[in-house]
This record gives sequence, structure tokens and C-alpha cells, in this order.
Amino acid sequence: MRELFLIRDNLANKISYYHLVLFLLSLPFDRFYSHLILISFAIHTLIHLNRLAVKPIFTLRTLMLQSVFFVTVVSTIYATNKSLAFKEWGLDITIFLVPILFCLNPLDLKKYRPQLLLLFSMGSAATILYLFINAILTLQFYGLPLSLLFTQAFTNHNFAQPIDMHATFFSLQIAVALVYIISALIKEQKISNRVFYTVIGLVLLAGIIQLSSKSVFVALALTIIIALPYLMLQGIRRKRFIVIAISSTLLIATGIAVTPALRTRYLTELHDDFSARTSEIVEPRIVRWQIAADLIKRSPVIGYGAGSEIPLLQEKYFEKKFYTSYLHRLNAHNEYMSFMIKSGVWGLAIYLAILIYGFRIAIRKKDIVFFGFMALMAVVSLSENILDVDKGIMFYSFFFPFFVFIAEQKGSLPMPIKRNRNLRKVATNRMADPSLV
Repeated sequence: MRELFLIRDNLANKISYYHLVLFLLSLPFDRFYSHLILISFAIHTLIHLNRLAVKPIFTLRTLMLQSVFFVTVVSTIYATNKSLAFKEWGLDITIFLVPILFCLNPLDLKKYRPQLLLLFSMGSAATILYLFINAILTLQFYGLPLSLLFTQAFTNHNFAQPIDMHATFFSLQIAVALVYIISALIKEQKISNRVFYTVIGLVLLAGIIQLSSKSVFVALALTIIIALPYLMLQGIRRKRFIVIAISSTLLIATGIAVTPALRTRYLTELHDDFSARTSEIVEPRIVRWQIAADLIKRSPVIGYGAGSEIPLLQEKYFEKKFYTSYLHRLNAHNEYMSFMIKSGVWGLAIYLAILIYGFRIAIRKKDIVFFGFMALMAVVSLSENILDVDKGIMFYSFFFPFFVFIAEQKGSLPMPIKRNRNLRKVATNRMADPSLV
């Protein structure tokens, strides 16, 4: 535990490390903190810039990591509402900046990957415990039974309300943490550490279930049941893990089915999302997808430009009398459709290329946490506009470069050589006088 906070490195790298730790711990909370920490990290990186330690910037890797931002930039050219288009620039700017900061900063991400991910997992678990404690205290304050903890009043968005975090976007973070904890638990031999990882894993799993994000649950199940044993295990261990994983998933599914609030969230609402029936309150995703599809058909090649999605959907919502969607200014709730509306086929093709790029690296490096991240992006993009919300953009703009830079890094980075006049003088004297050697 001591090495999580007291790392052995030079002062500049220690400060960089603590910046990243604080950034990861701040992700579940108000965006003010993550933005402030990221700005501080950028300033620190520029102050301690060492050209000898700078990694190549103008590479295919950097271009792929930044490509979502460039899609926004190019589609701004033909956008009808420039102010909304430039607002998207402001949202997407971290996608452009983080890869550059990782190129300029000499911190060895590969070396500190376990510490950073463990602290991130611990922070996520601590946040979940806070939410459960807050819910229990609320029930006690109103004299209500604890059994109400598993009702709609304390699940999904209501559970995450105290930190003002969208349930799905918080679930994304928890899912990455859970995949890391499971992978660490598989590798760990020390009993005390295994117990520690198990406790954190159970807390994270409880958070996933309570937040009730269907798309995150599906991506997580696919990652743990299929990808993890394929990438990490062999022989009898692989077969044993698959049996345990499937059994555990079925047990969890049974628990969800017998709990009314969770059954409603996972099963009933899933059915409603794919039902064409509408009411004054409920407007299923599928009818909004149909509206988005109609818009796409009219301009499939180049779309309508950055910032166009909400205004165009608003107009159609009003025409169709979808007043709930209109008042809440809902987007398409599908990242693939969002790219098609704003940038057409070419924008969607770039996003798909990014996903394939990430999956290929994750599989080649057998990095299950990276694979889990990519699976979350691919699956959740079916039901959410991940890259239209600050928390989704922060999640993507940090973890994607983080995993890619680690995957492409070969061994430990060389430490910059500090020039010291006294040492240079001693070395010169030794070279001049052989007797001193």
C-alpha cells in the first residue's frame, strides 16, 4: 500500500503521478475538479518539459487518438449553426490535448499502470460506499425500512444523484475498475491481497447492479465471460473460470429477476425501449432512433455538421409531439447515429476505425482492461451518446490514450540525465588521470 503513494522517481515525475491519481479519483464528481486537475497537469508538463524525453507527436497513434476531435473540426465547415459547432470543440478539446500531454510528459505510464488503476478502483469503491451510506442514512432519517434500498427510489439515477452523476457514465468507470480488480485477483498469490481485491470487487459489483445500466452490464458480462479467460488463462484454469463466471452471472441475473425494482429496470424498461408504443411520459428509444434514422437518410454522406444533432431532433420531436424528449433536449442516445447525423458516413467510418484500432491493440497485447474499455465504448455507444457529454468525453479522452501509450511502450522509459557540474568535473579528472580510475 505504501508504494501507491510514495513512489520512487524524480520530483517532476512524482508530481505528474499525483496529478493523474487526483484526476482519476475526481472522475465520479463534479467536472470542475477533473478539469482543474487536467489544466494543472498540462501546466506542470510544460514547465518541466524536457525535449530529450519527448515522445513523437506526429504519428498515426496520435492521429487515431485525436481523430474524434478532427471529425468535429471538419464537420464544422458545413455546420449551419457555428456557435453550437464551436461549443462541441470545447467539449472535445481534451480528446485533442491528452495524447499530446502524454507525449510531452516523461512519466512512465507502463511502470505506474498497476498503481494508478488500483487507486482508481479504490476511489470508485469508496464512492459507491458513500452512496450506499447516504441512501441508508436517508432511509433512517425518514424512518423507512432498509428493504427500500432496492426499490426504484434508490437505483439507477436516483442512486447516483448525490454526486450528480449520470448512472451509465459512472457505471462505465466502475466497470473498468472491476475488470482491473478481477484481473489483479487472478494474478495475485498473496492471501491478504486476494482478500483485499475480493472486497473491492464485491463493492464495485454491488455498485454496477444498483446503478442498473443495462448496456454496461452486457459489455461487462461479455468481457468477463468470454474475453478474460481467452486473454489471460489457459487449459483447465480457463475452463474453470468460464464455469464460475457463467454461474455467477446466472446467479446475479436470478437476483435481478426476483427483485421488483431491478427487474423493472433491467427487463421491463428494456422491453419498453424496443416497443413502438408511446405515451405522454414514456417515449422509447426506438421511436427516437427512427427519427434519427429519417434524418440520416436525407444526408447520409456528410451529415448536417457539428452541433446539428439536438436542433434537428428538437424540430422532429415537436412535430411528433414527443414533448418529454423535446423539453429535455434529448440526443439520439446512440453514438453511431450521432456520428451519422453530424458527419455522415465518413465520420462514422472513422469512429468504427478507432474502435477496431483499439480492439486490435488490446487483443495483440492481451490487455483485458483495455479490451474491457473498448467493449464498453462499443456496446454503450448503442444506447448513449458517450462523446456528447463531459463525463463521457473525460472517460474516453483519458483511458484510450492511457492504454494505447502503455501498449506501445517498450520496457521502461530512460530517465533524463541531469547535468551536474561537480559530477562532470570528477569524471573529467578521472579521464585525465588514469591513476584515479
